[in-house]
Amino acid sequence: MRIGHIENGIVLDHITAGNAMNIYNVLKLGELDCTVALIKNADSPKMGKKDIIKISTHMDIDLDILGYLDPGVTVNIIHDGEVVEQRHVELPEKVVGVIKCKNPRCITSVEREIVHEFKLTDRTKKVYRCIYCEQKA
Repeated sequence: MRIGHIENGIVLDHITAGNAMNIYNVLKLGELDCTVALIKNADSPKMGKKDIIKISTHMDIDLDILGYLDPGVTVNIIHDGEVVEQRHVELPEKVVGVIKCKNPRCITSVEREIVHEFKLTDRTKKVYRCIYCEQKA
């Protein structure tokens, strides 16, 4: 199968196979008024299989959210059919407003207007904990 290139926009590459739909939903790409191509299980010499998302417009993507969802993703910025910038995403030190604390006694469960915030406590195991109650995400 062959998927055409885009002239201007963003390509999210090196997504872990099977994770593209999760990224699509969390980034709310379905709400965009442009073409979004989701390619699942593409062959990859480095990864075996990978997913790719192509977005035919420029937009701000929260790299912290993307890093939390899939830390190996590459963000390619495309202008006039050429890659003009490439960013590699890593695990962020903190994640705000993405994960919800599961602890029913946490202040975020009682005070609804408090934003859920988690800090990275173990990089090798990808463990995040609530900054208010230390509950593991």
